[in-house]
Amino acid sequence: MLIIGEKLSIIAKRVREAMMKRDKEPIQEIAKAQYKAGAGMIDANIGPAEDGGEDLMQWMVTTIQEAVPLPVCLDTTNYAAIEAGLKVHNNEWGRPLINSTSNDPERFPMLELAAKYNAQIIGLTVGKGGLPADAEERAAIAAEIMARAMEYGVPMEDIYLDPLVLQIATSQDHALKVIKAVKMFQELNDPPMKTVVGLSNVSNGCPKHLRPILNKYYLSLLMYEGLTAAIADPSEVAETVKTIDVIMGKTLYAHSYLEM
Repeated sequence: MLIIGEKLSIIAKRVREAMMKRDKEPIQEIAKAQYKAGAGMIDANIGPAEDGGEDLMQWMVTTIQEAVPLPVCLDTTNYAAIEAGLKVHNNEWGRPLINSTSNDPERFPMLELAAKYNAQIIGLTVGKGGLPADAEERAAIAAEIMARAMEYGVPMEDIYLDPLVLQIATSQDHALKVIKAVKMFQELNDPPMKTVVGLSNVSNGCPKHLRPILNKYYLSLLMYEGLTAAIADPSEVAETVKTIDVIMGKTLYAHSYLEM
């Protein structure tokens, strides 16, 4: 399973300050730590970035890829910033991932960028109509996103469908609906569609000591249903991913499997 390192987010004070000062050291230190912990891609979350977003995203992408041989997940609603990042992305380390399109017409142009730059893209199963009520509604939105992607020339294998994980503290009934949606998404296409979640969303608003427990157990349930990728803290979940892969027979058991 692909772990997309979540730690380079503008929400974090240290990261935000480094972004504003264009200070490479903290960004590269965090990127290296996530790579060492098992991340296969790094998420660069610059927020809406309405002013100076293009320059900031280019700086983030090049700064990360100077430090680690990984592709970058470009995380912003700013279309121009996404394109700026795609232009400088070093595809030698893998193809970039756009985060994200959805069923909101304002997000449709992200599919144009995916097609133009041969990038992968996350399809968040939400639209202007509000939050999806259940797994079936999530699957219906996913099908619409898939059909639209074909119109834009984006191959199905380049899409990661995201069922939208919500806080268990305030939306407990959605935890199982998301798990069911992950299973349903794979049935929408042959070969099965890829899936991704923002894992830590499930524990947002919970006490600090509970957050890693909720994240790890929820990830285990999602992986059992075939989850392809998670935007998560690799230092927190890498052990869980390796263990579940062994139990499910996706990797061969060895006494040293956690070190592999």
